[in-house]
Amino acid sequence: MSQIFWLASYPKSGNTWFRAMVAAFRKEGAVDINDLGQDRGIASARAWFDRVMLFPSGLLTHEECERVRPQVYMADDELDREHGGAEGQAAENGFVKTHDAYTFTVDGQPMLGGRDAARGAILIVRDPRDICASLANHSSISIDEAISFMDNSDSALCAERDRQPTQLRQRLFSWSGFMASWLDQTDLPVHLIRYEDLQANAAAELRAGLAFAGVEASEEEAGLAARSCGFEELRRQELQRGFREAPLRARAGFFRSGVSGGWKAELTMQQAARIERDHLFMMQRIGYLDAKRSERGAGS
Repeated sequence: MSQIFWLASYPKSGNTWFRAMVAAFRKEGAVDINDLGQDRGIASARAWFDRVMLFPSGLLTHEECERVRPQVYMADDELDREHGGAEGQAAENGFVKTHDAYTFTVDGQPMLGGRDAARGAILIVRDPRDICASLANHSSISIDEAISFMDNSDSALCAERDRQPTQLRQRLFSWSGFMASWLDQTDLPVHLIRYEDLQANAAAELRAGLAFAGVEASEEEAGLAARSCGFEELRRQELQRGFREAPLRARAGFFRSGVSGGWKAELTMQQAARIERDHLFMMQRIGYLDAKRSERGAGS
């Protein structure tokens, strides 16, 4: 059986924070943001594709890569079982980051391999109003441009055709579309973690996420991991040593502020209302807007 659990999130939703806590748990509190203990890194890494397929992904189009990607994850799981010990399983559950929406190839296969490649997914979500300002900083675009990007069903990362990023194309859809793709698929069980709940009680959310993946953690172990990964510590490490996952164009660094509700000081009333109109029903579904809001319309 596969040992992969996808850590799925729309960009700037807290995926790296959760991964840091998992790494700290495994290392009894020690954490290095440039060594999060995952040999696979991210599902869209070209290096992973190239290693398994034995030829460079740069020779293929985006569409051709996506058609092959299910075989990449299923083949890598076969290698895990061959080298994973007496019972033919990997030594420990692998938590692998992905920003891919849950999509299907032209052949009708789940692009991430479905149940043949993974056991489940932890979906990390965050209020889209808070994502917006963080995404604008991350991508060096305006807040209005970030709002448009988050409402565009064709939005993607690394989708350029005139250059070759280190990652394969990741289709995001809109923020609402991304969430629906993971919540409504029936291939894999999903455990949802809200960024805001991580801030309120990181140890409890970490422990619940690990338990979903079959990893037992005591209250003390989870608490130590959570305390080791406070935002100020992650920010300190980035300032002192840099963070290899941070884009060069990010204006305020990767670990920018990390607060919940910061949108109230960063967005205008009109910008916040636009996000609420764009994503009203998904925000209500996940608990970011009162149910009554859908009856009178966001921004009214």
